[in-house]
Amino acid sequence: MNGIYFVSGIDTNIGKSIATGWLAQQLLKQGRSVITQKLVQTGNKGYSEDIDLHRKIMNIDYLPEDISGITAPVIFTYPASPHLAAKIDKKELDIDAITRSSTILKNKYDVVLLEGAGGLMVPLTPKLLTIDYIARQNYPVILVTSGRLGSINHTFLSLEAIKSRNMELHSVIYNLSPHTDEVITQDSLEIIERYMREHFPNATLLQMPEINLP
Repeated sequence: MNGIYFVSGIDTNIGKSIATGWLAQQLLKQGRSVITQKLVQTGNKGYSEDIDLHRKIMNIDYLPEDISGITAPVIFTYPASPHLAAKIDKKELDIDAITRSSTILKNKYDVVLLEGAGGLMVPLTPKLLTIDYIARQNYPVILVTSGRLGSINHTFLSLEAIKSRNMELHSVIYNLSPHTDEVITQDSLEIIERYMREHFPNATLLQMPEINLP
């Protein structure tokens, strides 16, 4: 891995932030220079709770880029989709600030894990979907899924959206937490892996174990 990778989930509360921190931790253990960034943070004021979580999982203190705001350049107070949160806060979402921050981080670190807000089709603005911004930037995608009911459908829809825009899928992270029906878990893993072999043969399927949060 080298460069900027976009981490998205098939839905909200799928474990995307935990997966971002976990993957960053694995890369640190391999001796890689890695940092995480939040595309847009909503429901916070003056800080990013997702960046906080990343650092805890990575078992490191706040980085200078966290303190200066580079890793979370856009923060809105209302816990909603970015386009609505910006409207409620009476602000405009600064796309250029996000891009500039990513570039700064890329020039300093081997790997930048850019975590999105919600799923791929979430609107950043009324005219710009998250997936279209990521496609424009040509970032490889890391998609987080799990074994909860409905995940196969949501996973395949997300993968179809990636494929339709000719985007690169780097990997799918299968979140094993919380523990669900073992029969469903194994079947989901098998059918997702089969789909990936057919449509994204160069992508990998990673299993993320249950994470004990600090």
